[in-house]
Amino acid sequence: MNRIFFVVGMFFFSCLMANAQERKDEDVMNAELEEFVVTGTRTPKLLKDVPVVTRVVSSEEIERTDATNMQDLLQQELPCAEFSYTMGSQTSLNFQGFNGKDVLFLIDGERMAGETLDNVDFTRISMDDVERIEIVKGAASSLYGSNAVGGVINVITKKPTKPWSVRLNSKWGSHKEHRHGLNAAFKTKKLASTTNVQKNGQDPIDLGENSAYKAYGYDTWNIKEKLSYQFSPLFSLSGHAGYFIRERHYSESQDNRFRDFSGGLRGGFDFNGKNNLEVSYLFDQYDKSDYYYDQYDILDYRNVQHTFRTQYTHNFTDSLVLIAGGDVMRDYLMTYQFADTAGKYQYTADLFSQADWNINRYWNVLAGIRYDHFSAASLNHLTGKAALMYKPDRRWNFRLSYAGGFRAPTLKETDQEFLMGGFMYIYGNKELKPESSNNFQLSSEYTKGILSASVSGFVNAFKNRINTRYDSLYYDSKPITRSFRGNMSPAEVEAICDKRDMYAIYENMESLVVSGINADAKLRFDFGVNVGLSYVYTHESNTLSSSTRPHAANAKIEYRKDWKNYGFNVGTNGRYMSELKTEGQTYEDYMIWKLSFMQRFYKGINLNFVVDNLFGWTPSYYSAVSPTTTGTSFSLGLSLDIDKWFGKEND
Repeated sequence: MNRIFFVVGMFFFSCLMANAQERKDEDVMNAELEEFVVTGTRTPKLLKDVPVVTRVVSSEEIERTDATNMQDLLQQELPCAEFSYTMGSQTSLNFQGFNGKDVLFLIDGERMAGETLDNVDFTRISMDDVERIEIVKGAASSLYGSNAVGGVINVITKKPTKPWSVRLNSKWGSHKEHRHGLNAAFKTKKLASTTNVQKNGQDPIDLGENSAYKAYGYDTWNIKEKLSYQFSPLFSLSGHAGYFIRERHYSESQDNRFRDFSGGLRGGFDFNGKNNLEVSYLFDQYDKSDYYYDQYDILDYRNVQHTFRTQYTHNFTDSLVLIAGGDVMRDYLMTYQFADTAGKYQYTADLFSQADWNINRYWNVLAGIRYDHFSAASLNHLTGKAALMYKPDRRWNFRLSYAGGFRAPTLKETDQEFLMGGFMYIYGNKELKPESSNNFQLSSEYTKGILSASVSGFVNAFKNRINTRYDSLYYDSKPITRSFRGNMSPAEVEAICDKRDMYAIYENMESLVVSGINADAKLRFDFGVNVGLSYVYTHESNTLSSSTRPHAANAKIEYRKDWKNYGFNVGTNGRYMSELKTEGQTYEDYMIWKLSFMQRFYKGINLNFVVDNLFGWTPSYYSAVSPTTTGTSFSLGLSLDIDKWFGKEND
C-alpha cells in the first residue's frame, strides 16, 4: 500500500509543478500526436485523429530503455504486460487479462508463424531495427481476424531516410549477457535497402532450488534484408527476407533449436492520389528441433504459412476513406503433439471493409466488417466494429468504440493427441466452437502545454473460451465415463493408460468478463525533465483461474540535456505489480526500479549504462509469475553511427 501512495503522491507533486510552470509553447506535447500511425485503421492517420485508442512506443523510447527484444520492452513501457513461465520454462504473455493466443503480433502488418504454448517467439522481434511499435488494445478482429481478441501489437521497422547510414551496437551485462548488431541502409532516388544483423546471448541464471522454473542460457542470430524500388510515381515494389535461429541450452548434451525463414513481396499502385491498391505475398516457416551434441537434430515442429493479401483504398474526399481487401492463407502444421507426428493443414480466407468518415472538425466515425472462413472446421464468422470520436477543441478527445472479437480453434486445439511428461494425455476436440467477444471502450484525452493525460475504461465479454479441462481416466480403480475420447476407443484407452493417469481435453468453457481502467499522465518541462505515470486496474469475473494482477503501475522520471558535442539522458523507471491470489495460491507483489544513464558524444557515439533492479529485490520463491532476477544487475551499451563521422553531406 505504501508503494501505491508513493506513486500517487509523485503524480500529484508533478501536477503542482505543472501548474507553477510557465510555458510559451503549448504545442510541444502535440508533436507526438502529429505522428502517423496505421494499425488502428489500416491506413495512415495522425495519432490524434485515430478513433481507436492507440499507444505508440517511439524509436527514441526504445533506445533509452536499451531493450533487446519485445519482452524486455513491453514490461518497461506497459504496466498491463507481464511475462510468466509455463511448462518447460517457456515464456507466456499476460496482457491485461489476455494471454498470448489472444494478442496478435505483427511485423510491418504481417502475421508471424509458429507458437509455443500459445505464444509467438518474442525473441524473433529484435529492437535494433524498429522505428516504432503501435499497440491497439481491445478487439481488432474486424481488420485483422482471428487472434486479435485482446489487441494488436504492430512492429514497424525502419526505412532509410539518408543517402546511407551505418550503425554498430554492442551491449554487455550481468550473467554474460551480450548483444552485437549492425544496421546498414542506403537510399537513392528509386532504390532503398536496409540490412540488419544481430547476435544475442546470455548464460543461464542460477535461481537455486527455490524455483518453479529454470532460466536457461541461449544464443540467437537474427538476419534481415529489405529492398524497395520505385519504378514510377504510380508503382513501387518491395521485398524482404529473414533468417532467425535461437539455441536454448537445455542440458549438457542437448539444445532446443528454434528457427525461422521468412520472405515476401509487396507491390503498391497509386492512382491519382485518390485510389491505392496493395498486393502482397508472405512466406513464413518456423521450425523447432532438439539438437543433440552427437550430431542428431530431430525436427519435431514445423509451421508454414503462405499468405496472399490485397487491399484497396479509395478516397471519396479528404474526409471520407473506404478500404476493402482480403487474404488467403495456407497454414501447415506438423508437431510431435499430433498422433505419429503427422502434418495437417487448413485454408483460411477473409474479406473486410471499413469506412472512415471525418464528418466535421468535431466528429469522426469509423465502421468496419469482416468475413472469415476456416476450412479445417468448416467455420464461417462475421465480425463488426464501430468507433466514434469527438474533439470539442484542441485540448480534448473523447472516444467510444465497440468491437467484436473472435479466435478460431487452432489445428493443435482440434487435433492434438499426445502423452505429456509420461503421465498425462492431452486431446484435441474437433467440436470446438470459436471464441467470441464483445469489447466496449470509452476514453478521454487531455493535452495542453506540458501536460498530456488520458483515462480509459473497457469491458470484454467472452463466450466459448477455449481452455483445457483436466480429469482422471480412472477413479477408485474403476473406469469413469469420458466426455470425449479423441480417436481412441475405451478399450484402447484402458490398454495404454495406467490407473494413475490423467488426461486433459480442449473444451469451450464458461463465459468470462474482463474489465478495467487505464490512466496515463505525462509532463514535459522546458528545462528537460519528463515525468510519466501509468496505472492499470483489471478485474476478471473468474478469479479462481485468473493470472492477471489487479493493480499495475509504471512510473518514469527523466532528465535530458544537450550541448554542441555532448548530451546525456538520465532516468529511472519503476514497475509495481500487486499481489495475485488464484486457485488457492498467493503470488507476492513487487516493485522493481531501473536506472539508465545514456550519453551522446561527438559524431554519433552513444554510451548507455543501466542498473536494473536498483534496490536488489528478489522473490521469496521463484513462481511462474516471478521476475527472473537474482538482485541488482548491470549492463553497458555502446553504439556508433558511422555515417555521422562524414559530416552534413549525408543528411
